[in-house]
Amino acid sequence: MDLLRLSPQMSYDGSLSMCGVHVRLVLTGLLMIVGCRSTPPVEDPVPKDTAPPAPIRVVAIGDVHGDAGAARSALHLAEVMDDKDQWIGGKTVVVQLGDQLDRGDDEQEILDLFEQLRTQAAAAGGNFYPLLGNHETMNVQLDLRYVTDGGFADFADTSYSEDDAMVMSYPESQRGRVAAFRPGGTYAKILAAHPMILQFEGTIFVHGGVLPAHLDTGIDAINEQTAAWMRGEGDEPQVLQASDSPVWSRHFSKDTDEEDCTLLDEVLSRTNAKRMVVAHTVQEGINAGCDNKVWRVDVGLAAYYGGTPEVLEIVDGKVSVLGPTAP
Repeated sequence: MDLLRLSPQMSYDGSLSMCGVHVRLVLTGLLMIVGCRSTPPVEDPVPKDTAPPAPIRVVAIGDVHGDAGAARSALHLAEVMDDKDQWIGGKTVVVQLGDQLDRGDDEQEILDLFEQLRTQAAAAGGNFYPLLGNHETMNVQLDLRYVTDGGFADFADTSYSEDDAMVMSYPESQRGRVAAFRPGGTYAKILAAHPMILQFEGTIFVHGGVLPAHLDTGIDAINEQTAAWMRGEGDEPQVLQASDSPVWSRHFSKDTDEEDCTLLDEVLSRTNAKRMVVAHTVQEGINAGCDNKVWRVDVGLAAYYGGTPEVLEIVDGKVSVLGPTAP
């Protein structure tokens, strides 16, 4: 057969002549072709190779207590900030576990730096979370016993009304600080944007510790009630007034025993978390307890304690310690 004659020809009545066979087209569109080589089927396009998503990197930093130099040393150690205070951490998530305030003179500098990093990190696809510690809640409560002279002077330029009886009840040298941190004050509102408890990628981050009783109130409710109080829009939450509140508890950071580990297991089970990271109690280096289910990151960074900088790193669920003395 001459292959040049295999081209189809349509007749006036809608029938098709192909390969020497006369076939009538039916309404279903079915065409029987006899003795004709079929056209190879069109294959599905080959899917493009897709790289697996990069593992999420989380860094946890302990108490800095008014020492801006200590805060910067930890951020440099974590490689998330350069020497010009600019975010270089990309999509890294940094959690600073509270106690930015008291015991040192650089508190305003620290709070302002952290707010800058929050903005820069978000723009780069990462996050920076400064948490609330007991010293933040104490300042909003106007418990000023751990404020240094420099800490009072640092906020002396905060404006206030001489008709404000509460502010005026304090010595003149303290009034700016009171105006800044009282509920509804300028810096109290900044603190209100900081969570007390953060659960992220299987880890609970909290300054003191989360207990089963706290879960009865709810993590979101504790954060929301605390924020409203700091904004001056509600009363201080009852949960903050207990000695084992989330910012005061030492169940998992000091003399932790089997009973404490049982409490931790219940919290992790109820929240579907793998571990808890806490601060609040100075340690001789970052360490773990309760079969590595709790990590303690307060290494006394601030000059007040004179500790050696260390930070905790969690990458794809793997926990490690970064620091000059870390293994």
